[in-house]
Amino acid sequence: MPCPCLLILARYLFSESFERLCSSLASPLVIPGLEIEGGLYVQRNSISMSRRFVWPKQDLVGAHQELTAPVVDLEGFLRGDEEATKQASDIIKAACLQHGFFQVINHGVDLNLIGLAHDHTDNFFKLPTCDKLKVRRLPGSIWGYSSGHADRYLSKLPWKETLSFGYNENCPNPIGIDFFKSTLGKDFEQTGLVYLKYCEAMKGLSLSIMELLAISLGVDRGHYRKFFEDGCSIMRCNFYPPCQEPGLTLGTGPHRDPTSLTILHQDQVGGLQVFSDNIWQMVRPLQSALVINIGDTFMALSNGTYKSCLHRAVVNKYEDRRSMAFFLCPREDKVVRPPQDLVFNQGKRLYPDFTWSDMLHFTQKFYRADDSTLQNFTKWIISAKSANL
Repeated sequence: MPCPCLLILARYLFSESFERLCSSLASPLVIPGLEIEGGLYVQRNSISMSRRFVWPKQDLVGAHQELTAPVVDLEGFLRGDEEATKQASDIIKAACLQHGFFQVINHGVDLNLIGLAHDHTDNFFKLPTCDKLKVRRLPGSIWGYSSGHADRYLSKLPWKETLSFGYNENCPNPIGIDFFKSTLGKDFEQTGLVYLKYCEAMKGLSLSIMELLAISLGVDRGHYRKFFEDGCSIMRCNFYPPCQEPGLTLGTGPHRDPTSLTILHQDQVGGLQVFSDNIWQMVRPLQSALVINIGDTFMALSNGTYKSCLHRAVVNKYEDRRSMAFFLCPREDKVVRPPQDLVFNQGKRLYPDFTWSDMLHFTQKFYRADDSTLQNFTKWIISAKSANL
């Protein structure tokens, strides 16, 4: 029987958007590349691209310089070196105060495991569309394949395919390791096991980073680690196909993750961009590094001290791009509230109490994540609580 925690997460993650009820589509643009048919990408030699993939000009402003992304060496911290721990926490603090983004090296995650997880991801996205549809994301399911999130949105569709599933180490079957074999066949017998090991490694690393975040904020070292230990996290594999008109669309639109912490491993193609100093800046992929960014839920847990990272992904004309994102989340019924010492030092609370299930409900049913999600969620939760008085 599926874990109740994952079932609750699935209900929110895959709830039907009101936009699915709308039936009218904009007229297509004639662009070679990918086409959306019934919500699916179809490869063709010469096809049209729906206007649903075209983004507004203000979202497509180019990035012309490279972000000097802070790089944190975790080797000393992981072996208990106090001086190295302080150096790491200082770098993280500076990054999170500025834009909420940094990269980590010597992180302790087996590079062979990362490579193996990418191999299994590649094997999945190379499947014919009819086979990928066997795991098509459906309401009520924690696992699922999606193309452009066409089942949720009418416009500004991302130029990508995704495979998502939940992870909860406290369940007997944390990700459903038999799921891939039973739906995709014997060739995917090991896929579930590889993803399980990958998620275990990501969860361990994310809890270590939570320790450093606590140290950098001057609160109890174990505060955030304890808060997230029993959480239900999310794993997402991304595939960005080449696009003949990359200047018209985005692989992922500008947004801040509603979750708490994201650990991303990207290939060497490049495409990730971060908004800092009022401009978009390119992030050069670093071999063996993992990308870390702060999400809205942790911004609330820090009482607004640390910034939730505004980022996007662009596509290119010639190369596929792949990435794997692990989103750390608290248990869905835990109250998101900053440490009292932090609030005392700052003088007041910036955000009301809420649960992770509240945030999921808001972003999956009422609001598409963008650069103002937390502010609008705050207004929504206050209004909802007032209505229930």
